[in-house]
Amino acid sequence: MKKAIVIFSGGLDSSVCLAWAVNKGYKTIAITFDYNQRHKRENKSAKKIAKYFKVPLYKIKLDFPWLKSSSLVDKNKSIPDLKFSQIISGKIPSTYVPGRNLVFSSIAVSFADAIDADAVISGPNAIDYSGYPDCRPEFYRALEKAVDKGAKNPAYGKKIKLLTPLIKMSKAEIVKLAFKLKVPLEYTWSCYRGGNKPCGKCDSCKLRAKGFKDAGFIDPLNSKISVEKFLS
Repeated sequence: MKKAIVIFSGGLDSSVCLAWAVNKGYKTIAITFDYNQRHKRENKSAKKIAKYFKVPLYKIKLDFPWLKSSSLVDKNKSIPDLKFSQIISGKIPSTYVPGRNLVFSSIAVSFADAIDADAVISGPNAIDYSGYPDCRPEFYRALEKAVDKGAKNPAYGKKIKLLTPLIKMSKAEIVKLAFKLKVPLEYTWSCYRGGNKPCGKCDSCKLRAKGFKDAGFIDPLNSKISVEKFLS
């Protein structure tokens, strides 16, 4: 049986990736990261969803003080409430965490190389790479080339694939796939602000709301709230 490491936050996209890996028959291991992010609620979601899919979960603590350059980490910085048109403008937002996906992927590759896993799976998508440079397809293509040159198993002819199954998908397509794969969406968490309920104002909340609306499904986290509120 092939083995895969899934980079897993407990959010919508990575939860779909976890379900996708299990559905494809991979012996799946999930890794989640605590990097002092404001929305640590997602770590609890990751634990619930990993248990739901009966997948072992490793939690890795990253204590990098320079990540406070991001409003997603520094609580003294405000998370912007942008209009949807501003979110998809292509500008790098203040919530960008420097090198996050590079660090996460490197750790996952190290894990994969150590246990002879066949793949590292993560969930960047078409919406993300308009503003986040480390979510772009060319980033992952370049990273896979680096892994081919710098990891043990590829040196002996066993490639470690960096799989990004959602890379060309819209949020609506991801939502549809989530329902198809029976992802427990009520456990997922996307809001940047954490708390007990989604704020409905941050980029992540608005992108999620639009995804559910365009897919024609009701979000179990926001079922009692008008989607129009989230998209204003």
